Amino acid sequence: MSFTNSALAADPKTDVSDDESVVLKDLYLESLQLVERLHRRLLDVIKDEFDRNNRTDINAVQALLLFNIGNSELTAGELRSRGYYLGSNVSYNLKKLVDLGYINHQRSRVDRRAVRISLTEHGIEVAEIIAGLYDRHINSIAKVGGIGANEFEELNKLMQRLDRFWNDQILYRL
Repeated sequence: MSFTNSALAADPKTDVSDDESVVLKDLYLESLQLVERLHRRLLDVIKDEFDRNNRTDINAVQALLLFNIGNSELTAGELRSRGYYLGSNVSYNLKKLVDLGYINHQRSRVDRRAVRISLTEHGIEVAEIIAGLYDRHINSIAKVGGIGANEFEELNKLMQRLDRFWNDQILYRL
Protein backbone atom coordinates (compact mmCIF):
# COMPACT_ATOMS: atom_id res chain seq x y z
CA MET A 1 0.00 0.00 0.00
CA SER A 2 1.39 3.37 -0.99
CA PHE A 3 1.07 6.40 1.28
CA THR A 4 1.12 8.96 -1.49
CA ASN A 5 -1.48 11.71 -1.73
CA SER A 6 -3.25 9.79 -4.48
CA ALA A 7 -3.83 6.79 -2.16
CA LEU A 8 -6.45 8.64 -0.14
CA ALA A 9 -7.99 10.34 -3.16
CA ALA A 10 -8.47 6.97 -4.89
CA ASP A 11 -10.45 5.51 -1.97
CA PRO A 12 -14.10 5.20 -3.05
CA LYS A 13 -15.30 5.37 0.59
CA THR A 14 -14.33 9.02 1.04
CA ASP A 15 -17.17 11.54 0.99
CA VAL A 16 -15.10 14.41 -0.39
CA SER A 17 -13.84 15.17 -3.86
CA ASP A 18 -10.43 13.94 -4.98
CA ASP A 19 -8.95 17.45 -4.69
CA GLU A 20 -10.43 17.93 -1.22
CA SER A 21 -9.08 14.52 -0.17
CA VAL A 22 -5.56 15.47 -1.19
CA VAL A 23 -5.74 18.78 0.69
CA LEU A 24 -7.34 17.14 3.75
CA LYS A 25 -4.70 14.40 3.85
CA ASP A 26 -1.84 16.92 3.65
CA LEU A 27 -3.37 19.05 6.42
CA TYR A 28 -4.14 16.02 8.60
CA LEU A 29 -0.59 14.68 8.33
CA GLU A 30 0.85 18.13 9.03
CA SER A 31 -1.35 18.39 12.14
CA LEU A 32 -0.13 15.01 13.39
CA GLN A 33 3.47 16.12 13.00
CA LEU A 34 2.76 19.40 14.78
CA VAL A 35 1.10 17.70 17.76
CA GLU A 36 4.09 15.42 18.23
CA ARG A 37 6.58 18.25 17.67
CA LEU A 38 4.79 20.53 20.14
CA HIS A 39 4.97 17.92 22.88
CA ARG A 40 8.69 17.38 22.25
CA ARG A 41 9.20 21.16 22.20
CA LEU A 42 7.40 21.50 25.55
CA LEU A 43 9.81 18.95 27.01
CA ASP A 44 12.71 20.98 25.55
CA VAL A 45 11.34 24.17 27.15
CA ILE A 46 11.05 22.42 30.51
CA LYS A 47 14.56 20.98 30.19
CA ASP A 48 15.89 24.45 29.39
CA GLU A 49 14.18 25.87 32.49
CA PHE A 50 15.80 23.25 34.69
CA ASP A 51 19.19 23.79 33.02
CA ARG A 52 18.90 27.52 33.81
CA ASN A 53 18.20 26.64 37.43
CA ASN A 54 21.17 24.23 37.50
CA ARG A 55 18.79 21.35 38.21
CA THR A 56 20.21 18.18 36.68
CA ASP A 57 18.66 15.80 39.19
CA ILE A 58 15.43 15.46 37.25
CA ASN A 59 14.45 15.28 33.59
CA ALA A 60 11.65 17.10 31.77
CA VAL A 61 9.26 14.13 31.68
CA GLN A 62 9.70 13.61 35.42
CA ALA A 63 9.13 17.32 36.09
CA LEU A 64 5.96 17.23 33.98
CA LEU A 65 4.76 14.18 35.91
CA LEU A 66 5.26 16.04 39.18
CA PHE A 67 3.42 19.11 37.88
CA ASN A 68 0.50 16.98 36.72
CA ILE A 69 0.26 15.21 40.07
CA GLY A 70 0.13 18.60 41.78
CA ASN A 71 -1.87 18.55 45.01
CA SER A 72 -3.63 15.33 44.06
CA GLU A 73 -3.29 11.92 45.57
CA LEU A 74 -3.79 9.34 42.82
CA THR A 75 -2.71 6.01 41.43
CA ALA A 76 -0.13 5.46 38.70
CA GLY A 77 -2.94 4.28 36.44
CA GLU A 78 -4.87 7.52 36.93
CA LEU A 79 -1.75 9.51 36.12
CA ARG A 80 -0.99 7.38 33.07
CA SER A 81 -4.55 7.82 31.78
CA ARG A 82 -4.01 11.58 31.63
CA GLY A 83 -1.60 10.75 28.82
CA TYR A 84 1.02 13.49 28.94
CA TYR A 85 3.99 11.20 28.69
CA LEU A 86 4.80 10.60 25.04
CA GLY A 87 7.42 7.90 24.65
CA SER A 88 8.11 7.54 28.35
CA ASN A 89 7.75 4.72 30.81
CA VAL A 90 5.53 6.15 33.54
CA SER A 91 6.19 3.29 35.97
CA TYR A 92 9.96 3.68 35.62
CA ASN A 93 9.78 7.44 36.11
CA LEU A 94 7.51 7.13 39.14
CA LYS A 95 9.87 4.61 40.76
CA LYS A 96 12.80 6.93 40.06
CA LEU A 97 10.91 9.88 41.57
CA VAL A 98 10.10 7.85 44.68
CA ASP A 99 13.79 6.87 44.98
CA LEU A 100 14.85 10.52 44.59
CA GLY A 101 12.40 11.66 47.29
CA TYR A 102 9.99 13.62 45.07
CA ILE A 103 6.98 11.34 45.54
CA ASN A 104 5.36 9.65 48.53
CA HIS A 105 3.69 6.33 47.87
CA GLN A 106 1.50 4.23 50.11
CA ARG A 107 -1.03 1.45 49.78
CA SER A 108 -4.62 2.61 49.48
CA ARG A 109 -6.68 2.14 52.65
CA VAL A 110 -9.66 1.09 50.53
CA ASP A 111 -7.94 -1.22 48.01
CA ARG A 112 -4.67 -2.64 49.39
CA ARG A 113 -3.59 -3.60 45.85
CA ALA A 114 -3.53 0.03 44.71
CA VAL A 115 -0.65 2.36 45.50
CA ARG A 116 -1.52 6.02 46.01
CA ILE A 117 1.08 8.66 45.15
CA SER A 118 1.49 12.28 46.18
CA LEU A 119 4.26 14.88 46.13
CA THR A 120 6.82 15.42 48.86
CA GLU A 121 8.09 18.92 49.62
CA HIS A 122 10.83 18.41 47.01
CA GLY A 123 8.21 17.32 44.47
CA ILE A 124 6.14 20.42 45.24
CA GLU A 125 9.22 22.60 44.59
CA VAL A 126 9.62 21.07 41.14
CA ALA A 127 5.90 21.45 40.38
CA GLU A 128 6.17 25.12 41.39
CA ILE A 129 9.05 25.65 38.95
CA ILE A 130 6.83 24.36 36.13
CA ALA A 131 3.91 26.48 37.36
CA GLY A 132 6.19 29.55 37.33
CA LEU A 133 7.33 28.71 33.81
CA TYR A 134 3.72 28.43 32.65
CA ASP A 135 2.84 31.72 34.40
CA ARG A 136 5.64 33.48 32.51
CA HIS A 137 4.31 32.02 29.27
CA ILE A 138 0.76 33.16 30.08
CA ASN A 139 2.01 36.68 30.72
CA SER A 140 3.73 36.93 27.34
CA ILE A 141 2.10 34.54 24.88
CA ALA A 142 -0.47 37.04 23.59
CA LYS A 143 2.10 39.81 23.11
CA VAL A 144 5.03 37.74 21.88
CA GLY A 145 3.34 34.69 20.37
CA GLY A 146 0.26 36.43 19.05
CA ILE A 147 -2.03 33.79 20.57
CA GLY A 148 -4.89 35.03 22.74
CA ALA A 149 -7.81 33.48 24.59
CA ASN A 150 -10.02 33.22 21.48
CA GLU A 151 -7.35 31.31 19.56
CA PHE A 152 -6.78 28.95 22.47
CA GLU A 153 -10.53 28.34 22.83
CA GLU A 154 -10.76 27.39 19.15
CA LEU A 155 -7.57 25.30 19.30
CA ASN A 156 -8.81 23.43 22.37
CA LYS A 157 -12.21 22.74 20.77
CA LEU A 158 -10.51 21.33 17.68
CA MET A 159 -8.11 19.17 19.67
CA GLN A 160 -10.99 17.83 21.80
CA ARG A 161 -12.89 16.92 18.63
CA LEU A 162 -9.82 15.15 17.24
CA ASP A 163 -9.40 13.32 20.54
CA ARG A 164 -13.05 12.18 20.43
CA PHE A 165 -12.61 11.09 16.80
CA TRP A 166 -9.54 8.99 17.65
CA ASN A 167 -11.23 7.58 20.75
CA ASP A 168 -14.21 6.53 18.63
CA GLN A 169 -11.83 4.88 16.16
CA ILE A 170 -10.56 2.70 19.00
CA LEU A 171 -13.85 2.07 20.80
CA TYR A 172 -15.93 1.31 17.74
CA ARG A 173 -13.12 -0.06 15.55
CA LEU A 174 -14.01 2.34 12.75
